[in-house]
Amino acid sequence: MDTEKTICAIATSQGGAIGIIRISGKEAINIADEIFIPKDKTPLKERKPYTLAYGKICNNKEIIDEVLISIFHAPHSYTGENCIEISFHNSQYIADRILKLLIQYGCRQASPGEYTQRAFINGKMDLSQAEAVADLIASTNHATHIMAMNQLRGKFSSELHSLREQLLHMTSLIELGLDFSDHEELEFANNEDLLYLANKIESKISSLLKSFKTGRAMKQGIPVAIIGKTNVGKSTLLNQLLGDDKAIVSNIHGTTRDVIEDTIEINGVSFRFIDTAGIRKTTNTIENIGIERTFKKIDEASIIIWVIDKIPTDNEIISIVPKLDGKKIIIAFNKSDCIDNIKTEIESLKQIINKHSITDSSIIELSAKQGTNISVLESIIYDVANIPEIKENDIIITNIRHYEALYSSHQNIKTLINGIKQNMGNELLSEELRQCIYNLGEIIGGTIKTEDTLESIFRNFCIGK
Repeated sequence: MDTEKTICAIATSQGGAIGIIRISGKEAINIADEIFIPKDKTPLKERKPYTLAYGKICNNKEIIDEVLISIFHAPHSYTGENCIEISFHNSQYIADRILKLLIQYGCRQASPGEYTQRAFINGKMDLSQAEAVADLIASTNHATHIMAMNQLRGKFSSELHSLREQLLHMTSLIELGLDFSDHEELEFANNEDLLYLANKIESKISSLLKSFKTGRAMKQGIPVAIIGKTNVGKSTLLNQLLGDDKAIVSNIHGTTRDVIEDTIEINGVSFRFIDTAGIRKTTNTIENIGIERTFKKIDEASIIIWVIDKIPTDNEIISIVPKLDGKKIIIAFNKSDCIDNIKTEIESLKQIINKHSITDSSIIELSAKQGTNISVLESIIYDVANIPEIKENDIIITNIRHYEALYSSHQNIKTLINGIKQNMGNELLSEELRQCIYNLGEIIGGTIKTEDTLESIFRNFCIGK
């Protein structure tokens, strides 16, 4: 990537009243001066940084728009370069005209994520913080916003730097022992001290790894599978939860033959609801494929809403319950408005649950058609998810690249611990430590191997960021 060239791009989406075009690079201010006529006649290059200038963007004598321009001088800008932001009336036509002028005077169109990539290259942020920018833009709820903000503010980076310092300390102790191995009277660190340090580091890395399951679920939406026999009201329930007619509803058995998914937010957390094909014996090939997919989605889900409209038989329970092992189960007794003795039915259902030792289960009566008790169901879903409260300083791993690097580091530190216990040679211990430091460094960008790695990270950013 050519980082010497000055770049430009629209930084805002269509639809708003104001649009912003960003220019970044050594010639950003000079290029903007070529097309901008300030109201007070003072060129941008003669103005102080962090000020606004009002005037017109012109092509020769033709006025394209009246704009406000923000001025940033290197290195005190988002990218660490000279930067200009042009605020214009958000017309696609106006935006295209301004961009064409900027390119005519020496800019090139920015690639996706190039502004943030330049910020990383210029030392304005490390790689994990740069990736947090994309997560922040993509955040859809309170939880994902906090996780992205914590990472952007450097909480994760600080933890990694702390681990690195501890690893370097261990490395120095071991390598001093190697350098002065012929001086038996000198002892720089005994195995007990090294083991204490190694266990402390292993515990921290292990804790970060464990947070990935929670972080990933919150980022993608906690999966909730809606299962049950045909025609019990699964699709109607999904539509009620989503507030939309997402799934086709009919009295014909086997209407839902494929998996239908959508996401809603409950108490600031995203839940991904999955409507599945009705479970029954059928000779229909297509419907059987849908039922097979149902069982796959049960495996993926953390929470199961088992919809029934009458007391299930022993055979039905025996066929379904083993597939729900380890899941949080909510049994939704649907069509309660059509059952005269629903309370008696619920009591019978509780006895059957106890008989079959169905643990981690809750029961709710509802009417998906009438919308009765839907808000109560949402509360139960949130409660059984048992979501830990994410605080301002909590570090939650959400990025698979970070997880893989941490996992490799964890394997290194475990090998090191075993080596210390088995009195392995300092050369081997030192090599594991170096590899552990290297793997952690990949997260923040200190040991990125190739440009291709950076390109793969930033290509998923939007243009203008």
